[in-house]
Amino acid sequence: MNETNRAFNFFTPARFGILLGLLIFASFPQVILALQTFVIRDYGFFVYPLAHFQRECFWRGEIPLWNPYNNCGVPFLAQWNTMPLYPPSLIYLLLPLTWSLSFFSLLHLWFAGLGMYFLARRWTNNNFAAAFAGTAFSFNGMSLNLLMWPSHMATWSWMPWVVLAVEIAWREGGRKIFLAAIVGAMQMLAGGPEIIFFTWILLLALWIQQFVFGESPREKMFWRFPLVIALVILLSAAQLLPFLDLAAHSQRESGYADLRCSMPGWGWINFLVPMAFGGTWNAGVFFQYGQAWTSSYYLGIGTLWLALLAIWLERNSVEPKFFSRRKIRLLIALAIVSFIFALGENTFVLPAVRKILPQLSFITYPIKYILPAIFLAPLLAAFALAQLQTPKIQKRFAPVGVILLLLLAAILFWLWRFPFPTDNVHAALLNGFSRVVFLIFTGAILFILARKTDSKIFKIAPLLLILVAWLDVLTHEPAQNPTVTPNVYKLDLARADLKMNPQPELGGSRAMVSPAAANAFIHFTVSDPKNNFLAKRAGYCANVNLLDDVPKVDGFFSLTPRENDDVLGYFYRTTSASFPRFEDFMGVSQITAPGQMLKWRARKTFLPLVTAGQKPVFLDDEKTLQALTQNDFDGSKVVFLPPEMKSFVTVSNQTSAKILDSKFGDQTVTIQVAAQEPSLVVIAQTYYRDWRAFVDGQPAKLLRANDAFQAVQVSAGEHKIKLVYQDCAFEIGTVISIISWLGCLLGLILKKKLV
Repeated sequence: MNETNRAFNFFTPARFGILLGLLIFASFPQVILALQTFVIRDYGFFVYPLAHFQRECFWRGEIPLWNPYNNCGVPFLAQWNTMPLYPPSLIYLLLPLTWSLSFFSLLHLWFAGLGMYFLARRWTNNNFAAAFAGTAFSFNGMSLNLLMWPSHMATWSWMPWVVLAVEIAWREGGRKIFLAAIVGAMQMLAGGPEIIFFTWILLLALWIQQFVFGESPREKMFWRFPLVIALVILLSAAQLLPFLDLAAHSQRESGYADLRCSMPGWGWINFLVPMAFGGTWNAGVFFQYGQAWTSSYYLGIGTLWLALLAIWLERNSVEPKFFSRRKIRLLIALAIVSFIFALGENTFVLPAVRKILPQLSFITYPIKYILPAIFLAPLLAAFALAQLQTPKIQKRFAPVGVILLLLLAAILFWLWRFPFPTDNVHAALLNGFSRVVFLIFTGAILFILARKTDSKIFKIAPLLLILVAWLDVLTHEPAQNPTVTPNVYKLDLARADLKMNPQPELGGSRAMVSPAAANAFIHFTVSDPKNNFLAKRAGYCANVNLLDDVPKVDGFFSLTPRENDDVLGYFYRTTSASFPRFEDFMGVSQITAPGQMLKWRARKTFLPLVTAGQKPVFLDDEKTLQALTQNDFDGSKVVFLPPEMKSFVTVSNQTSAKILDSKFGDQTVTIQVAAQEPSLVVIAQTYYRDWRAFVDGQPAKLLRANDAFQAVQVSAGEHKIKLVYQDCAFEIGTVISIISWLGCLLGLILKKKLV
């Protein structure tokens, strides 16, 4: 083996896996050694509290179907991005959470790069190109941004594995079909809907292309791919069916999402100078102007250079076995479409497509459409790198570098002469000049690699290129994932400091972040990540109340039952008004003090969460919402029911009834009531279709009360009411999934080629 082949083939799977692990360790040593943990943005306020709740349910032997602590109760498992059925979640369920949840994200960052390595290796038949692609996929601004969402990071990490396994399945069949289905199901269970959608759109495009051009036997391709899809759906039915049921009855209807967080028209500049046109805020994290979903989508100057080179060389390239020119053209086309869609409101394309396909409004934030381009760029870079020693690429990689250098110079001039008023010009220029340095280093290494030589520097040039690409991304802006000491997540920390009296408890009363405070939290930030989190924890921002077992009125979830969102959304949009009588009904014993965010005021007029004897008034939802906001509303005397419930209710007036006892669990409510005549029992808990009511052990009609809450009618006498959360979609899906998993595992074990 000559020196060129030896240098390019050095990166075997094992060696690359070790190298990537070392790069991740070098990037986050304090996290891997359990000295610090992630905290910024959604990780601290959304992900960690939900993981804690899931962990508590796990150790009690419960499946976390329902969360009674937020939004007056909200489905949990059906959210999907809570990952209750994702097998690797055992990592953070079994190990200390302050370390294991961050480690879970970093482990999937490593798994993402390894998957891209194997995909690029199959398509290019070049270990070095595959290693570069794997590094570029793990280390880019978008992948590092996803670390704060373990479910998105896990879903992202499975994307190259799914593409690899499913393409092999439709080409080769046999047990590869069952393996591809299991890999696809793992991504499904990880729970990032948009990434899953993009994965299968990419696979559909690849399948159509290969089917049309007959790259594999059409009669087998025709049914193998749909079979894999069917098996993935069956394997993940336990998660998929509850999610679809909740989505169909949630606030996310067609037209739900607007076009906020589109990539700006000048957003392409941030592929070259990542800190151009933005600012450092939110605990020291940099963001473009108008962008809140991702802190970066920077690819790295080397990845961008090689990807652009692949686009230029597409017509005059050597074709590896599984990387035909047609496939390259398709990937280029998909990347361009991805970029255009990410521009959102800044072009006519996405708004027009959403009018034709309103279901696309389920995808919030148009910048998410850049994800396919981020996925495809390392593959295109690998294609160019695999041909680096061919004459045509040797002639053209330098012109591409010169073009990038000129663009950088033009951007730096613009930043210097025409900055936005709030730009940090010094930081942006320094950031741009550092990219120039990385461009020069990258060009020098590519020049060495393009020459066939036996020099010592050539032997280490492949490793140098990977290290430069890693360092480029690692330093492209301030830390995207600041870390803090793990004690910020100490349980009951805020409860002990606040010493609320009365203390909100499950089944007793609730805390309520006032609408004004909830709005202020969106804009409130402290430069130090630790203090930023601790301050908001004292105000029970988002879902951090779960760390103190304190129930509260609001919460932060992707999906909520539609009626619940209608009611709570109305109050939280009306930040300048208060509705004390409705707060009484919801059992609010503590509310944010007026003009404050972090201080609380006790309320003495709150009602118990279970009341009885109300007079029913039948109103449609719009009139009910208006009635709930009136100062004369008294939740202890009147209850509003939808007109369609009239046939189920015999009570017509206020009655004499008394609640003897009530007990709330995570997924059950038990009530003892004594009624002198037929009466209504009203429960200030979110109404959702999966709740079942039983009176003295017999099924009873659960009524939707006060637009978004619950009520049950009882006859005269003393009765025991039991409410049980029973997710039928989950139960049916579990049976389907278990049978499907057993079938697929059997298909893998059998030696005979079945399909």
